[in-house]
Amino acid sequence: MFFDDRLATVLRQRADSDVGRRTQFRQLLDILGAVRTGEAQSRDSSLVASAWLRMDALGETIPSESRARIIREAGWRFRNPELAAHLADFEPDVASAALNRAQLTAEDWSALIPRLPIRARGFLRLRRDLPVDVEQLLERLGVSDRGLPSPVGIPEEAPAAAPDTQIEAKGVDAPPSSPEEDEAPDYETSAPPPSPPIGIDVNKHPPHDVVEPQADAPTPSAILPSGFDPAGEGRSEISALVERIAAFKRNRESGGSSADDATEPRLPLGEEQLRSVKLIGAFGFAADAAGRIEWSDGETPAMVIGTRLAARPRLGASASETPLERAFARRQPIAGERFVLSGAEAIAGEWIVNAQPRFTDDGNFAGYLGRFRRPAGADPTAPSAAELEADRIRQLLHELRTPVTAVQGYAEVIQQQLFGTAPHEYRALAAAIAADAARILSGFEELDRLAKLETGVIEFDPGETDLAGLARRTASQLAQVLAPRMAGIEFDDADIGGAQLVALDSDQAEGLLWRLLATLGGGCAAGEMLEASLLAENGMARLTCDLPAQLLAEEDIFTAEAKPVGNAVNAGLFGAGFALRLARAEARAAGGSLTRDDERIVLNLPLLETAAMQPDMECEASGEH
Repeated sequence: MFFDDRLATVLRQRADSDVGRRTQFRQLLDILGAVRTGEAQSRDSSLVASAWLRMDALGETIPSESRARIIREAGWRFRNPELAAHLADFEPDVASAALNRAQLTAEDWSALIPRLPIRARGFLRLRRDLPVDVEQLLERLGVSDRGLPSPVGIPEEAPAAAPDTQIEAKGVDAPPSSPEEDEAPDYETSAPPPSPPIGIDVNKHPPHDVVEPQADAPTPSAILPSGFDPAGEGRSEISALVERIAAFKRNRESGGSSADDATEPRLPLGEEQLRSVKLIGAFGFAADAAGRIEWSDGETPAMVIGTRLAARPRLGASASETPLERAFARRQPIAGERFVLSGAEAIAGEWIVNAQPRFTDDGNFAGYLGRFRRPAGADPTAPSAAELEADRIRQLLHELRTPVTAVQGYAEVIQQQLFGTAPHEYRALAAAIAADAARILSGFEELDRLAKLETGVIEFDPGETDLAGLARRTASQLAQVLAPRMAGIEFDDADIGGAQLVALDSDQAEGLLWRLLATLGGGCAAGEMLEASLLAENGMARLTCDLPAQLLAEEDIFTAEAKPVGNAVNAGLFGAGFALRLARAEARAAGGSLTRDDERIVLNLPLLETAAMQPDMECEASGEH
């Protein structure tokens, strides 16, 4: 859409009823949550400020339980860190639902967490899909309690601790999150990450409010006594397990995945992989003096650590050295050299390496420090320029269909008098408007079809159609309309011959042939007759037809803007050139072609194998007799 006025439209609505207030709260969440950090700056600041104020006003009228339930719904996108920071200042259940629902990038989390209230940071302790850098930031901030240890010596039948005691033990000044968010706690204490090599400062200057944990601070126990209820509300272990399994199934059916799902090992249970592997585009690395990678950032350490950049030096091997190995042997900078990584699918393939040598204070060679990146256009899943343009056209057509469909619907309401009687003059005008809207929508369908065909989105289904019989029927239909002007398309029965079965569905073949012949016939002047023929050559059905006079003068008939001579035959809304271009795209999708041969146009479609073999079989049968 060119003008995004959804936020202004929502703010103009009056929410007098309880249902209206809840609906408006959902609409504000949907609009504000879908805006990323960079896109938020392009919005009108006054509208955004009004939206925050309206959300605060709605928060005073809608109970916190209802707002938390609305936030947990899966029908909207939550990518705005400003919305997460705003909701974190509300009631504990609303803040917990928002921070567990938000799907932000690592940069957004790193900038948001220091701004959160102390009590709100604790709600992030049970999320297992946060990036590694964010988890390290939480640990530096003191939010490292992944679960409360069981008190030593407490029998199994002892009652659970009071809510105030649990809050004080957790170190936050708000009640714990709801059971839905706490149903999958992690009671294991994670080991500290390995230290990076010399010369790499992974942890930059921490925020001003970072609280370093004490060295002698007790760590939570990783062992729970039998009968311990993780949610603290009397649920049994079996019911908690059943709920976790149901949540996992819902997440898998909805297509959702977390960052941990991509790296966790899976049992060979024969189930189909529902998600595609995300290819890594770039990562930093450090190699030792022997050429082995000893450190890398992001998600790549388990995939690349130990990989050799250069093979061991051997006598007489200098002639076969790669540029990267030659630079490594001479301790020179590596600039734009190619290297192939093997292993996990996320990192396998060709890379571009840029690195600088490292030396110790004594001047000894200590290895390399640099970065791997994918070559330009190396991602096979990345859309091409033509696909991006076609997708842009489809989105534009989608935005244009909405108002045209609305106009057509209102015109039909008036023409059919569904809401009351209307004058006949208004009904006639409404019928004309509905007809014009239908023609415009048909033009949009042709544009969308051409964009999909040229990018390979549409694939024709195999079928069986008698092209000779279809050509006769189409020519006879056009003759009934063009005969008063002494024009038309004539097929020679001797040239058409018998049945010619093409490997194309009947509906698709009929649409292709009608678009081609109607465009040619509609361009015929009075008294102009076009000759056509249909032959089978080299496994292809070859249809040839003369071009009308108005297309003969065109240098490129596929870009011609010629309109039909009369209104009786109209092959499309955008002229003969567009119709022929669409027919050419359909012929290519069917495995054939549509070309111009001097003063004639030639359509080739593949014949069925049985149809191509039929003449040979008849010859063999006649020879036997």
